[in-house]
Amino acid sequence: MIFAAGLGTRLKPLTDTLPKALVPVGEKPLLQHVIEKLKHAGFNEIIINLHHFPDQIIDFVEANHHFDIRIEFSDEREQLLDTGGGIKKASWFFDDHQPFLIHNVDILSNIDLREVVRHHANNDSTATLVCSERETSRYLLFDQDNRLRGWSNEKTEEVKSPFPDFNPHHGQKLAFSGIHMLQPSILRYMPHFPDKFSIIDFYLSVCEKEKVTGYIPVNLKMIDVGKPGSPEKAARLFP
Repeated sequence: MIFAAGLGTRLKPLTDTLPKALVPVGEKPLLQHVIEKLKHAGFNEIIINLHHFPDQIIDFVEANHHFDIRIEFSDEREQLLDTGGGIKKASWFFDDHQPFLIHNVDILSNIDLREVVRHHANNDSTATLVCSERETSRYLLFDQDNRLRGWSNEKTEEVKSPFPDFNPHHGQKLAFSGIHMLQPSILRYMPHFPDKFSIIDFYLSVCEKEKVTGYIPVNLKMIDVGKPGSPEKAARLFP
């Protein structure tokens, strides 16, 4: 699943007339970069959620003959459903009992997605969150076994954890990349959630019962193409 519903407010004025997914990076829009990366890794079925200028995204995919794979759309025109709600609405697509990958449209990286798939399978996790040790204001907190235990906001000093005795200062602080792999069994917890919710809050709610782990790729190069100047920087990093 590609998350492409966001408003892209940090990229204004580009996104006043264009969805963030179609912001060009070099010769291609973001969405094409991500679709081609997924195809290269062996994915042949993709669902894309839509909200901001949705028809432009549909027209682009159709003009490219769906990139010769199965591409469906999850319509969020009426309301943005956040990351967890987006997965919940699209859950009908994940009906083959196979693990599935979520990828933000504005993340470009050198991550080998085939290695993410292998790591997820070999680690027997219900969810694998691709993370890095970069500096940020919000961190996921993992224990010594790389299992998710909490979340913290460095600016507000807010800490969330389902474990009463968890000490956030003893946890490994990692930044989430916006790329994660899930077992379809995790979807059974989502009916208890509202239509709109954060996937991070969801992971925190299930990590007592399910194995939610972090994965740090080696020699990671990654850029969030959501800030002014980032499309130009991304084009230099990933020509």
